Amino acid sequence: MNLVPNLDVEFDFDEEILEQGELISDKLNMLRMEQYPPNALKGLRQFSSVEVADFIGVTQNHIKKIHLEGKGPAPEVSTSGRRSYTAQQMLELRQYLDKHGRSDFKRYVPHRRQGEALQVISVVNFKGGSGKTTTAAHLAQHLALTGHRVLAIDLDPQASLSALHGIQPELDKNPSLYEALRYDEERKSIKDVIRPTNFPGLDIVPANLELQEYEYETPLAATSNSPAEGKLFFTRISNALKEVDDRYDVVVIDCPPQLGYLTLTALTASTSVLITVHPQMLDIMSMSQFLLMLGGILHSIKGAGAAVKLKWFRYLVTRYEPTDGPQAQMVGFLQALFNKRMLKNQMLKSTAISDAGITKQTLYEVEKSQFTRSTYERAMESLNLVNSEITGLVHQAWGRR
Repeated sequence: MNLVPNLDVEFDFDEEILEQGELISDKLNMLRMEQYPPNALKGLRQFSSVEVADFIGVTQNHIKKIHLEGKGPAPEVSTSGRRSYTAQQMLELRQYLDKHGRSDFKRYVPHRRQGEALQVISVVNFKGGSGKTTTAAHLAQHLALTGHRVLAIDLDPQASLSALHGIQPELDKNPSLYEALRYDEERKSIKDVIRPTNFPGLDIVPANLELQEYEYETPLAATSNSPAEGKLFFTRISNALKEVDDRYDVVVIDCPPQLGYLTLTALTASTSVLITVHPQMLDIMSMSQFLLMLGGILHSIKGAGAAVKLKWFRYLVTRYEPTDGPQAQMVGFLQALFNKRMLKNQMLKSTAISDAGITKQTLYEVEKSQFTRSTYERAMESLNLVNSEITGLVHQAWGRR
């Protein structure tokens, strides 16, 4: 009996992968409907008074005192007396403190002030699996939870950042930033493609496969009879953002894991760049090639006005396991080479973050009770240290202490 499969039988590969793509999409939508019914929109858990105090920058006793005095938003109080607030109430509490706080120098609402420019942070890496999207998602959410007005832009056609915010591109039919970048008369304002998220203060421009069109159309526009727009492609994101400059404090861009026109356009619109790197030899080698290519391309288009003028850029070590000897050596190697450009804190590898991602959630969304306490707290501490350090760099760029 011949058990060897007949490899000579022809089949329509394109039809089969389309069917499989649709099958996966349908199953994912079923899971989404189960997770956040009835309208498949994500909700958001409540935050304990300990978390609220930490995000706002006051003591837990101060939060308790405000509530007992009948001031500020009313939290939900459990039978054991524990207080919890929604994210919206946390913003309201922040506004109350800003108005009635006794401090003459501390501002609890960290919005941009007169003369402070919009900060645009691009999160980049040439190699997939570096934690780029996870970093961008948690950073954007942390900035929102600490009172900033944030716009997240998913610039990766794979749309992972969009998925983390409950958006399934092939079903939700949301337009992407491509609509504000395209070269024809159908171009739209970025205002038309922004949508809210489940985090108050955080909006998103979702991604979809149409973003890839920008990679094909830009070189054609540069060689057309009217080449001005194509040759100045790198201004398109910065020009789009001018239309919403007054609505946000910080923009976080999740760039695609490739050095194409989308990434170059994002970088030239940026005021800062965060390069994620996994501390493994192959990843360091890949990053080396990425930096050499990026530097060469930016140098060659600098003459056309595509200079990248940054307030700061940093390398962020992600998925780090401190007990892994070779990883610790690689981190030491990077710190020796780029000490001033390395974030002082690393994003530790954690099953809590990866397990949350299975249900298309971030660590800021999941309930603490779903994890072993030590695992959750270790991951959250690492996350908050990294994001607080980046927030500090944003405030330094504004000239704040």
